[in-house]
Amino acid sequence: MLFHSSVRQELSRYFWATLVVLTTIVITVWLIRTFGDASIGRFNPKDVGLVLGYTTLSNLHSLLTLSIYIAIVSTVSRMYADSEMVIWQGSGLSVYALFKPTMRFAWPWLIAISLLSLTAWPWANEQIREMRERYEKRGDLERIKPGQFQESANGKRVFFIDNSSLSDKNANRIFIVSNEPGTQSIVTAQTGQIETRDQERFLVLKNGQRIDISPDKNELKVVEFETHSSRVSTVPIALSADEAQSMQPAGLWANPTNVNLGELGWRIGMAIAALNLLILALGIPFINPRSGRSGSLILTIISFFTYYNMVNMSRNWIGAGQISLPSMLTALHLPVFILACLILYWRQQQGLIFSKSRASAPLVKGARP
Repeated sequence: MLFHSSVRQELSRYFWATLVVLTTIVITVWLIRTFGDASIGRFNPKDVGLVLGYTTLSNLHSLLTLSIYIAIVSTVSRMYADSEMVIWQGSGLSVYALFKPTMRFAWPWLIAISLLSLTAWPWANEQIREMRERYEKRGDLERIKPGQFQESANGKRVFFIDNSSLSDKNANRIFIVSNEPGTQSIVTAQTGQIETRDQERFLVLKNGQRIDISPDKNELKVVEFETHSSRVSTVPIALSADEAQSMQPAGLWANPTNVNLGELGWRIGMAIAALNLLILALGIPFINPRSGRSGSLILTIISFFTYYNMVNMSRNWIGAGQISLPSMLTALHLPVFILACLILYWRQQQGLIFSKSRASAPLVKGARP
């Protein structure tokens, strides 16, 4: 049917154009953020490309949902703005007729969004987490780079060595700040080297001084030394509380803690939100040719981010035990579905009233039919 094919073709054009633009913008932002994380030692600088790829894959479901939403709103808005919708309604097609070609275009993407949110999201997060953990498990000595201030694995020390250091085991002009409960130590040395003693690694400093500051006791102690040995800690950083984001749905369901159920509800909610937004996108656009399409686009952006923020907040609500998973899915997504259907029904009634008024309008005297 001509109507179905024309709608699908226009949806496809808007969809791909929107997806390319959004992906380019978002990848640029994520690239800057990833470089920032690599610069402070969260990732290996060599893994920036992999981290960016995994980050894009883990968030692709959101980009696809927003692209479909904008594509549908833009297509329907254009049809109203160019009075094409009036022509189709005059030929007997209603607003409901848009649902079938839209679903024929969007159903593969809706399945992809569901799979991405349920499986690709945790898999990509798991890969990023493994790279971060592997890089953070390096010893303090491996973390030090000449000419850069670098924090130790346990976060209690800051190291700096001069750019003139010629090897990984020997360093020149060393600066170390250590923070212990009630005491801060500042150590400077001309040279230093790594030694292994009883299967433990030590940093041996030569020709320097140590300053111990005790703010509670208002004391300052300065010690000069020819040789000073310090055991280098290799304790890895503890894992963060986002383990649930790296678990597959079966693992979340097998261990139904509040945090895991919140994560599972968020993933299911993302898939449901894509369908609800598709229905909502058919009812939102209604353009007066004299006023332009800015109103629909603004409403589109506001409704999308409001709904998505509510879905993100639902994960925290379930995780905090404030509401159960079934109750949250029902209380959040069912009203949006009903509202979208009511808006679509309202647009349908407006179209019927408009078509009847056009059909029953008397001809102007002297005008040709």
